[in-house]
Amino acid sequence: MTISVVGFATSPRRHGNSEDLLDYVLGFMAKEEDVITEKIALSEYDVKPCRGCNSCEKNGICVIKDDVAGLLQKIIDADVVILSSPIYCMGLCSQAKALVDRTQVFRSRKYVLKIPVAPPERIGKRVGLFLSTAGQDWDFVFDGSIPAVKCFFHVSDIKDRDIEYLMINNVDEKGAIRAHKTAKSDAEEMAKKLIRKVRKLQE
Repeated sequence: MTISVVGFATSPRRHGNSEDLLDYVLGFMAKEEDVITEKIALSEYDVKPCRGCNSCEKNGICVIKDDVAGLLQKIIDADVVILSSPIYCMGLCSQAKALVDRTQVFRSRKYVLKIPVAPPERIGKRVGLFLSTAGQDWDFVFDGSIPAVKCFFHVSDIKDRDIEYLMINNVDEKGAIRAHKTAKSDAEEMAKKLIRKVRKLQE
């Protein structure tokens, strides 16, 4: 059985701290023979903001013409979904939030049209990971991002019990995370934990 992993690097600053953290996790996962990883740099895609038009409540399809439909399909197809974002003004960066908002179509499918997002046989067998970095050293700096992250995974048919978090603060300058004492080892531990978890769920 092959485990598919998709990781979204959402920062507008390429190869910054949150993307480096994602690279660590994906790199460790890719060492497993049965794991296939894909990184999506969101800045390279056309992701328009949600209009709040509720057209997706009619047939479960978003009417906006951009790259999001393909990105949403990657979320559905993956066994492991990783959302990586820096903290801007105590929340997700706007690029990450735009992607989260566009999963409104998943909400319409699940709660209005009563159709599953993921195939029924895969519900409860997928896991999610939120990776984040912040320049501030406050212990509450990530709190504002968590509700949106939970929403993103919930509407993607990933249960709360199957969401993990790796958040590192006090890394401000670009590349600062590379000098962090535990970031790489924490990423390795998290990568192994997620793969173990998804294997157990899929037994």
